[in-house]
Amino acid sequence: MAFMSKVITGRPEAGEYAEAFSGYVGKVPGADILTFIEKQLDTVLTVIRSIDESKGDFRYEPGKWSIKELLGHLVDSERVFAYRALVFARNDVNPLPGFDQDPWNEYSNYPNLSIADIAAEFEAVRRSTILLFQHLDRTAWERQGIANNKLMTTRAAAFVIGGHVQHHLDVLNSRYLNK
Repeated sequence: MAFMSKVITGRPEAGEYAEAFSGYVGKVPGADILTFIEKQLDTVLTVIRSIDESKGDFRYEPGKWSIKELLGHLVDSERVFAYRALVFARNDVNPLPGFDQDPWNEYSNYPNLSIADIAAEFEAVRRSTILLFQHLDRTAWERQGIANNKLMTTRAAAFVIGGHVQHHLDVLNSRYLNK
């Protein structure tokens, strides 16, 4: 039988992450980040799978990312923040670099993939993220490290993951899908 953490981590405090992430952390209700990201997976997949492939290159205004690029950004960002959480949880004290989302987008292959392929990739990455967090003990959640010259805890990284996806899901629904 697989080990499932029942740790409710509590909400991260403002000093556990860069101020720039406060909007993302604020998008996560309550203190149970594991339940939130598990349920969010189903929500995101339902939305993505409802998008017609012909809409993948749609941009709500010039200079904005296409739907495929936005979805790819979710995949890339989740990988980055899950890696940060892993490094912090393992008590690695080496500082991590930042990442600039625009060059990452420019050099990605997401525009050449189908929405279905990006959805499958998001699902695989999210399931991996969930397993990472399920298997942490209480002390791992509280460990911290440096990323982009800013302090962050494992717990804060988890909340940023959930809140970042929620932010972009809200943008996708309101500006791309008019929901």
